[in-house]
Amino acid sequence: MTQVDDPEIQARIAALKAGAKMTPEEVAEHTRAMIGLNYTVDDYYEVGREEIRKHARAVQDDHPVHWDEARAAALGHDTLIAAPTFFSMLGIVAQRRLFEDVVTGYDLWQIMQTDQRLVLHQPIRVGDRLICDVSLDSFRQSMGADMMVTKNIVWNQYGEPMMTTFTSLVARPSVEVDPDVMDKLDHVMMKIDHEPQGGQTVFGPFDRYHEPDPTLKPQPYGAIDFDSLEVGQELPQVTKVLTLGNLVNFAGVVSDPNPIHFSPEAAQSIELDGIVAHGMQTMGLGASYISAFVGDPAAIYEYNVRFTSPVYVPTVGYAEVDFTGKVRSLDRETRRGVIALVAKQGDRKIFGRAQAHVQFR
Repeated sequence: MTQVDDPEIQARIAALKAGAKMTPEEVAEHTRAMIGLNYTVDDYYEVGREEIRKHARAVQDDHPVHWDEARAAALGHDTLIAAPTFFSMLGIVAQRRLFEDVVTGYDLWQIMQTDQRLVLHQPIRVGDRLICDVSLDSFRQSMGADMMVTKNIVWNQYGEPMMTTFTSLVARPSVEVDPDVMDKLDHVMMKIDHEPQGGQTVFGPFDRYHEPDPTLKPQPYGAIDFDSLEVGQELPQVTKVLTLGNLVNFAGVVSDPNPIHFSPEAAQSIELDGIVAHGMQTMGLGASYISAFVGDPAAIYEYNVRFTSPVYVPTVGYAEVDFTGKVRSLDRETRRGVIALVAKQGDRKIFGRAQAHVQFR
């Protein structure tokens, strides 16, 4: 990643990498100083045909544009396109580097996602080389926790914007953890002899850091006809099933090492009732539900979810998530609409505000 120019910040980061221990107050001060920092992940992410399929399978999305080139072509796509939440495939890399190299002092397994906003400029395709600009957009403290918003702008190899994302996180500074808990974590975390390092392929900083965010130009692609819709129209209910196997598979597909998604001990150590599904996994399930209704996921140009309650998944057995939706609004002039989404585990809502903005034909 590109280096921070401020010498004081550089010195602080170097000290932290050398093992310096900060108090929670110092962590907050350091994080606040990072607001507005921009850097670019120093290696591009190349989108492969099977990566698109693996992600689609992980979020239980069987829409043909992710699987079948001929059927994707029938909807106007020159190759397979990725599901709307494909960003989770590269987002975890950008987030890990952010918290390891810049916004330090937090344990990744103690960071929880609370909101996700995806602004989708164009569909991600096979062969795209994705370049990710990262910044810390805001920071505040509330009820003993640190709350921050990170922004990512993703570009392809031609300098075209692909998506802009805003991720709200709640975190607590690294704390001393019960040695017994740490021992259990040590026996469930992924082990590798040596962390491999890829070569640098992207060299920032870039002038675009100081430019306004890219503007949206939604396209309908293969979406259904606007005139077939009416405000208040309900989407049929769909139930998605999650098991521990689903969680482990998703963690592997997106390279998420956080043990709260597969270790009861890790989940309980941060006061969760048990292992929980990834926020982006449940958001991906919701996107597949909406995509099936609108006809083409590429027509979704914005997708926002507030995570209000985790989906608890038993170590043996399964969890059910019920999805329902409604056409909330329609704009005849632009032929755009908003679909409100509801997701429940039993009687408990797992999403607060959740909606997709769609460009219809």
